[in-house]
Amino acid sequence: MIKAVIFDFDGLLVDTETIWYEAFREVFYERYQVDLDLAGYSECIGTGNDVLYSYFRKIAGDAVECELLEELAAARYTSMMRAPVLREGVKEYLEEAKQYNLKIALASSSSKQWVQSYLEQLNIIDYFEVINTKDDVKNIKPDPELYIKTLRDLDLTSKETVVFEDSLNGLSAAKQAGIRCIIVPNAVTKNLKFEDFDERIESMSQISLSSLLKKIERIT
Repeated sequence: MIKAVIFDFDGLLVDTETIWYEAFREVFYERYQVDLDLAGYSECIGTGNDVLYSYFRKIAGDAVECELLEELAAARYTSMMRAPVLREGVKEYLEEAKQYNLKIALASSSSKQWVQSYLEQLNIIDYFEVINTKDDVKNIKPDPELYIKTLRDLDLTSKETVVFEDSLNGLSAAKQAGIRCIIVPNAVTKNLKFEDFDERIESMSQISLSSLLKKIERIT
């Protein structure tokens, strides 16, 4: 029986990923006249900067100034992301989980400050019983440590939870932790070749949380 839902943050609850891609694409082209391919970039989502930096060097050479690119992209991101909004259906899922007395947790490879600032701006932080970020573990996604710690903090088993993710790295982390995973891709990750997931929906507005969880339990 499912007793908790665990959400990723970036790209899932708020589509920060599309804006980050546009910001990086613009500054990358301005400095190196190289187009930042969406397919390659999207595979770097959901994990640490070392993976992204490695991709930058692969397409533009070892002389790429990765830290400077990130600084420039961050400034561009800030100007583009003026008023964050939840993706469709997110608030309804949180409300429904609360209505059914499900525990709600968040597991993100981003920093605690980054995640909490958005949750507070959007007035949804009180929904979450557990919030784990890269500041709480040694290894981030695709390593399963974030999800293993979240299970421990919830005092539940992998069979009693389900994860919502939007990236390949997040999916890998969830499955390595033995947790069922529902993919909800965003504009940047929708064309990735997701495999071994338990269900995929294009938006949380597509189906109610209760109907989705009943479907998951019937399948498994």
